[in-house]
This record gives sequence, structure tokens and C-alpha cells, in this order.
Amino acid sequence: MLKQNKIKRSDLADQLREHQIRSKLDWTSLSFFSYNAKLSSSSSSSSSSRMDMMIFVIWELVILAFVVSSVVSIYFTHLRLALILATIAWLLMLCMKVSKQVKLNRKTNRRMMLPLSM
Repeated sequence: MLKQNKIKRSDLADQLREHQIRSKLDWTSLSFFSYNAKLSSSSSSSSSSRMDMMIFVIWELVILAFVVSSVVSIYFTHLRLALILATIAWLLMLCMKVSKQVKLNRKTNRRMMLPLSM
């Protein structure tokens, strides 16, 4: 006969408590756009959230480079180039915000599909 393991409510509460403790220990970015990567539940999703974090840090550096280039071009009185660079920086920031929201929505939808979402 096969012995079936029953999941107890106290075991689920312990697992949830451990998950909350682990998620508090995740490292966060000290960035201007403050990407929160607290949606990890296992080691593979933790590494993917860190990868997402690194991608957003790279995006921030590229946006910063465009803003600095825009300021330098204003200093050298190239106003048309400054306007183009500032527009590109603004569009990159907008794309980053939209992609961040899409990823967070996907993660919350995936979490809601779990059988026991507390």
C-alpha cells in the first residue's frame, strides 16, 4: 500500500513564514527607479529576479548616459542634438517602466494561479 503524505495547515504556514524571511533577505537595487524584486519563490526564480535587476540597472546606466550626453550637447550649443538625446532617454525610461509593470503583472498572475495562494 502506498502511504499518502497529507499536507497540514501548520506545515503550509511554516513554509510561508520561511518564504517571507528569505524574501526579506533578497538584495535590492539602490537605483533611481527602485525596481523591487521581492517576487521570488525558489532559487531559479531568485536568479531570474536578479537577472531582471541587472537588466534594469543596465537600462538606468544607458538612460543616464543619454541624459549626460544631452547636457553636454547643450553646453556646446547643439540644441537639436540635445533634444534628440533627451527624447531618446525619455522613451527608454518609458519603455523600462512599461516592461517592469508587465513583468510584475505576469508574476502576480502566475502567483494567483497557485492552488494555495495565501
